[in-house]
Amino acid sequence: MKSTLQAVLNRSDIWSGDDLARRQESVASGFTELDTLLPGGGWPRGALTEVIVAREGIGELRLFIPTLAKLTREEQFIACIAPPYLPYAPALAQAGIVLSHFLVVRAQSLQEQLWAAEQVLRSGSISAVLFWLDTLKDLRRLQLAAEEGQSLGVIFRRGAQQSSYAALRLALAPARDLTRLEILKRRGGQAPPLFLNLNHVVDLPLFSSSSPASFCSGARATVRGRRLG
Repeated sequence: MKSTLQAVLNRSDIWSGDDLARRQESVASGFTELDTLLPGGGWPRGALTEVIVAREGIGELRLFIPTLAKLTREEQFIACIAPPYLPYAPALAQAGIVLSHFLVVRAQSLQEQLWAAEQVLRSGSISAVLFWLDTLKDLRRLQLAAEEGQSLGVIFRRGAQQSSYAALRLALAPARDLTRLEILKRRGGQAPPLFLNLNHVVDLPLFSSSSPASFCSGARATVRGRRLG
């Protein structure tokens, strides 16, 4: 019974009031003031981090660039599932991301997008998975997949702040030249809002309006018949 209870308490979507002090596998965000507020001192591995934005392009991807650069320099793979715009390879390289370890997965439908995200999270070979959704559908399945693969799963979402299965939930909003970050849910309870300067992360735009074929410096995968290749 004790081992069963401990297994439940160790789940990434279960937390108690003193969990901020507990050790949790994580990867540093690259922002010292933010890491001090995150359980484990960084973005949680084996869990989903949900980022709610008022609109796209307010710094949500820049917030994770230092982490993504660190992971790729360590020869770990990261994946973007059906990004709303094509990531701009020169900007990613300028920010320190190793493009040979940056994967872009294209999907034709929401069903394909959810399926691809689940498979990549669960694979155990991708350290960080980023995807954009306007639905909470299958979020529990994605959380469980992140646990199984010990991946850092990041979901960007617009809309109301409903409850979800994500272990960590943030809200971003523009604040003049800064970005206001509010932690809506974390292990350890509430936290004060932060105002971060994300402009220094990279000088170039992170997304391009060019066709997917032009992203030749990185790797790509397309969902075809429920296979990634």
